[in-house]
Amino acid sequence: MTLISILVGTLVAGMGSVWLAALLAYALLSRFTQHLLSLAAGALLATAFTRLLPEAFEQAMQSGVSAQALFAALLVGLVFFFLLDKAELWHHGHEHGQDHDHSEHVHHTHDHHHSHSHQSGGWAVLLGDSVHAFGDGILIAAAFVADPRLGIAAALAVMAHEVPHHVGDLVVLRQTLNDPRAALFKLTLAGGVTAIGGVMGYLLVGALHEYLPFFLVVAASSFIYVALADLIPQLQKRLSPKETAAQVTWLFAGIALVAALGEWAQH
Repeated sequence: MTLISILVGTLVAGMGSVWLAALLAYALLSRFTQHLLSLAAGALLATAFTRLLPEAFEQAMQSGVSAQALFAALLVGLVFFFLLDKAELWHHGHEHGQDHDHSEHVHHTHDHHHSHSHQSGGWAVLLGDSVHAFGDGILIAAAFVADPRLGIAAALAVMAHEVPHHVGDLVVLRQTLNDPRAALFKLTLAGGVTAIGGVMGYLLVGALHEYLPFFLVVAASSFIYVALADLIPQLQKRLSPKETAAQVTWLFAGIALVAALGEWAQH
């Protein structure tokens, strides 16, 4: 049953985020990607600090793992994801602007992706997405093994932060492939790698169950790194009071979503 839950969760997070991104990109609703950034940042931080880390420490108490060891794992995880980011294997490349119309907005907000695609083509985007999706699958699997409710929260948090990322990827792939359907199909396959990572994570965590607290801490470090190093910096711009209020509202909405999910799952 746990494996089935992992497969469903990883497919929703991996492939579902691609199709939701396609809806946003192709329907010219790109103005919502800024709100999704705020929502995703709140959801990731809330999942890490109110779900994953508390569960990791609870599991550690049962396994006799010290708090110092978990904090060390958290530090190592943050440095590890920083190094992956430097290698452009974990990088999301969200460059969202706010001063253009919907179609021009999508084009303008991913200048970094565009310049990178001209250098290395769409395959670089697909490779990076596949590596990232595989890692996400392992982290989601660790959460499901610890607690199905925790797994659901982790899968939804991953989906939330992947949607803005995939909007940019679709723009790049549509230019490099000159075929919107092929772009969506190939990016969907890359998202499906999340399920492969989920199966591998299930087997790995199952075989090394005593190390489950460390898997959960690494998952938390991934969420914290993406939120603080990737999403939050893009929200630190000079905005009007109305735009700032909307940004903060969506940030707290992400936190509230995780909290509400936790309450719902307990009933």
